[in-house]
Amino acid sequence: MLSDILPTGHEVGVVSGGIRAGDTVAIVGAGPIGLSAIMSARLYSPSHIIAIDLADTRLEAAKQFGADVTLNPARQDPAQIIAGLTDGLGADVAIEAVGLSVTFELCTRLVRPGGHVANVGVHGKSATLHLEDLWTRNITITTGLVDTWSTPTLLKLLRTGQLAPQRFVTHRFSLDRVVDAYEVFSRAGDTGAIKVLLHK
Repeated sequence: MLSDILPTGHEVGVVSGGIRAGDTVAIVGAGPIGLSAIMSARLYSPSHIIAIDLADTRLEAAKQFGADVTLNPARQDPAQIIAGLTDGLGADVAIEAVGLSVTFELCTRLVRPGGHVANVGVHGKSATLHLEDLWTRNITITTGLVDTWSTPTLLKLLRTGQLAPQRFVTHRFSLDRVVDAYEVFSRAGDTGAIKVLLHK
């Protein structure tokens, strides 16, 4: 958890996004990286953390990790709900934690003028940058890969109980049940699997 997902969500999402106390933060994608961003964003005292995902099991996990509001875009309009929470302005920071064009474009619609989109997701295909809509809004967009500079700090927060990365482990299997473990993880949307731990 501390070798990859927590530093990624923290550094590339939360720190690069410039989250400050009182901000409204929208996190698109509630997989392990999105949950890491939720967990570490709480350290900066935002007024709202909004988790957006199509899987209800992941939205339930987002609540456990500290999201104040969870939205399923198949049933709800995230832009409308976030506008209602922010007097029509939008999120101060939108974190993209999926890696799809549609989720990146959603983040650019959710962020307020002068806001920040922190792209954490790994994009295998191109995403459209709608400059025709964004050029007057002073939006900052950051991307990057984790370099784990924050790991020593995250370890201190773990030791003092301010972070609980053990929450990521939702299923445990002995090594002789490795096929079962992969099957559970392959159906994460149904099983609620976040991280599957194999042990002797």
